[in-house]
Amino acid sequence: MTSTDPPLGPALLTLATGATGAALAALLHMPAPFITGPALSVTLAALAGLRADLPRVFRDTCFVVLGVNLGASVTPQAIDTAIHWPLSLLVLAISVLTIIGLGARLLRRLFGFDRMSALLTATPGHLSFVLSLSTDLRADLPRVTMIQTVRVLALILLVPFLAPLLGQGDLPVVPPQTAPPMPLRGLLALLALSGAAGLALDRLRVPAGLLLGGMGLSALGHATGTIQGTVPVWLSVPAFIAMGTLIGTRFSGVTPRMLLQSLGAASLLTGFAALVSLVAAALVAKLLGLPMLSALIAFAPGGLETMMAMSLLLNADPAYVTTHHVFRLLMLTVALPLLVARTRAVIAREAAAAPTDKAPD
Repeated sequence: MTSTDPPLGPALLTLATGATGAALAALLHMPAPFITGPALSVTLAALAGLRADLPRVFRDTCFVVLGVNLGASVTPQAIDTAIHWPLSLLVLAISVLTIIGLGARLLRRLFGFDRMSALLTATPGHLSFVLSLSTDLRADLPRVTMIQTVRVLALILLVPFLAPLLGQGDLPVVPPQTAPPMPLRGLLALLALSGAAGLALDRLRVPAGLLLGGMGLSALGHATGTIQGTVPVWLSVPAFIAMGTLIGTRFSGVTPRMLLQSLGAASLLTGFAALVSLVAAALVAKLLGLPMLSALIAFAPGGLETMMAMSLLLNADPAYVTTHHVFRLLMLTVALPLLVARTRAVIAREAAAAPTDKAPD
């Protein structure tokens, strides 16, 4: 572990809490139990005072495993549907801008947010970029962080429960094994190469670089027939549990009082974003004849890594989902600075037009 990693005791306790949550969720037949169970159990433990954290090397390894697993699910048949994706990406862009524009207005009018904090809080995803902008712009950083974190957790818990209501039937508890597992020697070699590719992308500051590096190499190998087989369940399930656990660790240091203070705004914003995303996903699924579950996960404004893992766990189309979430991040990387500049200009105009306190002569 590095000097910034948590002590072994808290890290093991965090993992044990996540594993217990996953086991209980599976016993209760919750959808996507290996993500939702750990996310919920570790969140509750963190709110109760647990120092929830995971070693960086462990998190990075799990991202690589999940990336390789995602790439193994990218089939030529799935890529054949890519001809329909440009229209789907256009609808996604419109939905993201709608969430930002109307969501920020709701936060200002109903909860008294200043313009800049409302803009950054309403941005659906790209949390690290949003938080870096929040610091530079002196926005209400604690409020932005809390509401963005609650949004991610809420969507993780909401999407699997929505899927059966949308006609998807019973969702798999264990990730489906669509092909025999890879031979151990080939799997270890692929993981090592994927880790190196992921670290290179990470150094280039590519969002979710470790996961995308693993997925890219695995997808290329499976598409060309060089690699065959999937990641075995004994390795993929712990990686899912680690992903869910990692979501819960975001609430480490958060008190129930802090959560309650942000719950109203977070609930409204999450509900509004979920509604816009659901309508957009339903429209795309209807127009393009795509599976509703894949469209829903692709349009859900949750974390990139988490939604990509969710697509695999719920047997959705990982290539479609990944393309849309990466597109959303790239779009926000370009659009958010422009929106920030526009908001700054509006704030400056309002300040210039505001009456001064100086009495007339």
